[in-house]
Amino acid sequence: MRGSDGQESLPPEPAEPVSHCSQPHHRRTRYPGKNPRRFADKYKELESADHPETINKLLAAGKTPAGTHRPIMVAEILLALNPKSGETAVDCTLGYGGHARAILPLIQPAGRLIGLDVDPLELPKTESRLRSPGFGSETFCAHRSNFAGLPKILLTEGIGGADLILADLGVSSMQIDDPARGFSVKREGPLDMRMNPQRGQSASDLIQGISPEKLTRLLADNSDEPHAKALGTALAGCRFDTTLSLGTAVRKALPQSATEADRVKSIRRLFQALRIAVNEELVALDHFLRVLPDCLNSCGRVAILTFHSGEDRRVKKSFEAGLCDGIYSAIAAAPIRPSPSEIFGNPRASSAKLRWAIRR
Repeated sequence: MRGSDGQESLPPEPAEPVSHCSQPHHRRTRYPGKNPRRFADKYKELESADHPETINKLLAAGKTPAGTHRPIMVAEILLALNPKSGETAVDCTLGYGGHARAILPLIQPAGRLIGLDVDPLELPKTESRLRSPGFGSETFCAHRSNFAGLPKILLTEGIGGADLILADLGVSSMQIDDPARGFSVKREGPLDMRMNPQRGQSASDLIQGISPEKLTRLLADNSDEPHAKALGTALAGCRFDTTLSLGTAVRKALPQSATEADRVKSIRRLFQALRIAVNEELVALDHFLRVLPDCLNSCGRVAILTFHSGEDRRVKKSFEAGLCDGIYSAIAAAPIRPSPSEIFGNPRASSAKLRWAIRR
């Protein structure tokens, strides 16, 4: 390059790069392939607000996006509970907040919903999720509590009784899908299964410390497992630290005549039975059903969603006894099941049964 005086000159020094942010940009770690297997890699599902097209595609395929939960039988529950303006509602198993989100607008203005959930990891997320549409503390409040603690919560809130009470006894998809919680054999994870990881013993500890006779009885009572004795004998007293190691042990313990479908069903039933025992779910349900009438106002409505025969049997007998004793003025004549279209869109709804009752 030549200057104006005809002398050759050097090119100008490049300008210093200008930084527009204080922190360097780090590209998000990408997962291999189109369909990530690791829960932590499913960022398009876990960050659903930023990827609506992915969420809609999953929902259309009848799948539940990772880290979310699809509320079951919402229309049937609203029909049974019949929420009205100004009423006090209780969602005893808040979960992802889907049922509460449907109830809250129907009890406005002046209505109030109290949410209970024992899970310390998911409850803050759900509370934030329900605050975002504008439901303030005067309209919605959340308590970390098992549903068996409902009388104490009502006392704390200065409420004599509720006009409608809902209890969805199923495990939320957020818990099932997250391998770190240990609820499912689909992915490797610690064998935990506690709804509240800060309390009680894990499923791993339970199996290691239980006798074959008690494990056999637990499997029969909590999941109607046909191979309860064989599994109880083979598994009790052993140490299993991961979900997959337990699943493998179940496969080996079953008779050779068992089909692959039989083995999968036995693994699911075992996980169900252990989860119920670890969280003392049936003990809590029995207590909840005893105190339930005193938590309802006159003409108050209750709806309970169950997901296995042990739960449904308890709810049915409690409601029938309450009807005979004049505590309830009406109860569901038979369990209400999800529609075929709902089951097609959400297979996890297939085992659900809904029963309702009305306080005299």
